[in-house]
Formats: sequence, C-alpha cells, structure tokens
Amino acid sequence: MNPARPKLIRQTLGRLAPLISLTAVAALFYLYAPDKPLSLLDLKLILLHSVIVGLVALGMTLVMVSGGIDLSVGSSLALAGVVAARVLSGSSEGLMPLLAVLAAAATGLLCGLYNGALITLLRLPPFIVTLGTLGFFRGVAKWTSGSSPVYSRPGALASWVDLSPRGPLAWTLFAPVVWVMLFLAAAVAAALHFTIPGRRLTAIGSNEEAARRAGIPITSTKVLAYAACGLLVGLAGVVQFARLGGSGDPTIQVGLELKAIAAVVIGGASFAGGYVSISGALCGALLMALLDNRCTAVGWPNYVQELVVGHIIIAAVAVDQWRRRRSGNPAA
Repeated sequence: MNPARPKLIRQTLGRLAPLISLTAVAALFYLYAPDKPLSLLDLKLILLHSVIVGLVALGMTLVMVSGGIDLSVGSSLALAGVVAARVLSGSSEGLMPLLAVLAAAATGLLCGLYNGALITLLRLPPFIVTLGTLGFFRGVAKWTSGSSPVYSRPGALASWVDLSPRGPLAWTLFAPVVWVMLFLAAAVAAALHFTIPGRRLTAIGSNEEAARRAGIPITSTKVLAYAACGLLVGLAGVVQFARLGGSGDPTIQVGLELKAIAAVVIGGASFAGGYVSISGALCGALLMALLDNRCTAVGWPNYVQELVVGHIIIAAVAVDQWRRRRSGNPAA
C-alpha cells in the first residue's frame, strides 16, 4: 500500500468531519422522532437561523486563525442592532435602510477596532480584553437604547429575511440573506488563502515569534482581524434587527459567542491558531441552527441545546489537543 494513502484518507475525513457531523445529527433526530421529519419549511428556517451565527463565525475565524478570540460578539451585535433601529426610527423610506446597514456595520467595525487596539497596544490577553468589552458594549447598547428595545420599521430590510420573498428577490429559493452569507463566506475564504493579510494572519497563528522575525507587522495585522470580525458582527446585527421586525434589543444574543466559537471549532479550527475552515465553520453554524430547530420540534427545553453546545466545545478542544500530540506539537 502506498504509505501516503492513509495520510490522505485521514486528511479527507478531517475535511469532511463537519459535514459528517451535521448529517449524523440530522439522522439521529430522525431516528428519535421519525414522525417529525425535516420539511422544506424547516430547511428554510434552519438556513435563515444559521445566518447570524454564520456571519459571526466568519468573523471569529479571522480572529481565531491568528490565535485570538472574541467574547464580545454578542454584545457588539446587540449594539449594532440598536444603532440600526435608531437610524430607522420614524422612517423607512428612501436610503434609510441602506444608512441603517452602514451605521450598524460601522458600529461593529468600531467595536472590533477597540478590541484590537486594547489587545495589541496594551499587550493584554484577548480573552481578558474581550471579556471586559463584552460588558462594556452591552452597557453602551443599554445606554443608547434607554435600557429598552428601540422600535422602528425595517422597511426594505424585511424582504431580506423573508422565507418567501416577493418582488425583485422572488427568484431566491431561500431567504436572500442566506446568499449574502454564502457570498461573504467565499470572500473571507479568498482573503485568507489569496491575500497578503490573510496569509499573515495564518502565519501569526502558526508561530507568532517566527512571523515577527519574518517582518510581519503583528500589531496592524491583528487589529485588522478584529476590525473585520467586528464588521461582520455589525452586519449580523442588521439581520437580527430585521428578524425582530424592526426592533433593536440591547439584551439580545447573550451567549452568542459560545455558538460562534462552537461553530468554528466544529469546522476543525485550532484554538492555538494557524488553521481554520470556512466551509467547516458554516457547517458548524448549520449544526447550531439544526439543534435549535430539532430540539424545538421534539419538545426539548432550551437548556438541552446549551448542554450540547458546551460539550461540543470541550470535545473539539480535546480532539485538537489529541491531534497536536500526534503531530508532535503539544503546545496550545
């Protein structure tokens, strides 16, 4: 037997693991409740519900590939949603929906820049910094909204989260925002593989000291990763705002960071940095949405999903550590 074949098989199975996991979970739920199979409407709902986690997971991949982490994504998403609602308050005509999208994206971008600046300039651990800004951004969201939801009309944004859109968007099989997520996923994948900043992020996550000695600008590259993550979180905030029917809720999406991290690690990413998978992260986001949908369908309480997600993260880290030990690199 060709000695390279077992390695190729392992690599192929590793790449297909997220899709296999997604299929296995769907099959298990079917075996548990065959009288409640997945319908076309369920599939549309799962895809729509995966968009928010998927967009945030795309941003998290850019941070995690460099060896970082962002625990503030749920709070910055809530702040972006409140800003979008403020912009649209009292009007949904003309260019206002576009301005709301730009304002929410800019809010997320600023949150990411703030995280990146604190981490790089003060030389603080990403876990500690983003744990602090988790509370800070949530506080700003409550202050901006007066600690209550801000209501407005989503206008044209509502059609982007419609399961059966009409008008110019009627050609889409699913909610149009699903296609936006797929387009952004392709853009992020291309940026990681074919651009200088993307390759720099991977190099920093693989070995930061070696990257520094190679002349890679560590500070600006890390700040760029957090800024891009914030931008994607801001766009996810717009989706959340539209899904709530035009409500900017400062208390929404507590715990989103766990779902996003779980989606990324399900995709095969290493917590130590250096490797992520965009397609795997999307499969992870779909798995989160599938769990939510099927748990509801079979009547399980919400805490069951939380128990599963928590242990998914533990299992993924354990597999990552095992893989590193086998490769002779036990550092985490």
